[in-house]
Amino acid sequence: MGSVYAALMATAGHEVFGITSWPDHAAAINAHGLRVEGISGDRTVRIRASTTTDGIGPCDLVIVATKAYDIDAAAASVPPLLGPNTPVQAIQNGLGSAERVADVVGADRVAVGVVGGFGASIKAPGHAHHNGMEMIRFGAYAGMDRATLERSAEPWVSGGFKVALFDDIARMVWEKLIMNVAFSGTCCLTGLTLGEVMASEYAWKVAEACSREAVAVAAAAGIKLDVGDPIEHVRRLGGKIPNARPSTLLDQMAGRRCEIDAINGSIPRVGAKFGVRAPVNEAVVALVKLKEAGFVA
Repeated sequence: MGSVYAALMATAGHEVFGITSWPDHAAAINAHGLRVEGISGDRTVRIRASTTTDGIGPCDLVIVATKAYDIDAAAASVPPLLGPNTPVQAIQNGLGSAERVADVVGADRVAVGVVGGFGASIKAPGHAHHNGMEMIRFGAYAGMDRATLERSAEPWVSGGFKVALFDDIARMVWEKLIMNVAFSGTCCLTGLTLGEVMASEYAWKVAEACSREAVAVAAAAGIKLDVGDPIEHVRRLGGKIPNARPSTLLDQMAGRRCEIDAINGSIPRVGAKFGVRAPVNEAVVALVKLKEAGFVA
């Protein structure tokens, strides 16, 4: 996802620095440029890529788009990039990451980001692909003024992304989460794409149950979703990128651990605070971890 953001913003004329934990990705970008193809077209752009933030200095905007389990290390690397008024956007799946970024950089600098409908993947070092680019949503975590929030969205708008700003960040996050929990664990367990899950009677039973549990927990937490029928909302978004594989499945295929704890695992954790059980999400998390135990040390 970070590669897609970087390429479209660079195409719009912004100076972009790409920081990645994958040395081979950085090396390929520096040698040949960053190629991104998909619904936005096929482009190769020149950006500076590195595995550290050393030597960059203060930036106008910092985007933290790591996996949830890498958020602490990523947040710790941000302070050298901050000027007096630099906003920091935390864009992760699931729950809890923005709080950890705010602990490092200050709550008034942080915007919470939610993206959906991209279906992004790395085809090879220096080469990313995305199936769609449906939504980019931002809201102030705590204390960021509206003018700064709007300024932080400008590079996205100029890059061709569809951006919406939210005052209710809980609603914003959970409207994405009810889709994430439907497909992240189910696709990871079955190896199916989003469209194949929706077409399978048995896989969809699991996906729908995960989503319905998330909706019940959101209601217990007092979060008001504004998507109409939430299950139809999930199917509608999934139907826009039927050939996509969620990041959890892509991680498993690459032999890496995935973000299942931050996504499906968040539902029983939050539900426990309100006396709402989420047994299907619990089972999905346990089964994904069982699969991971075979290849993740």
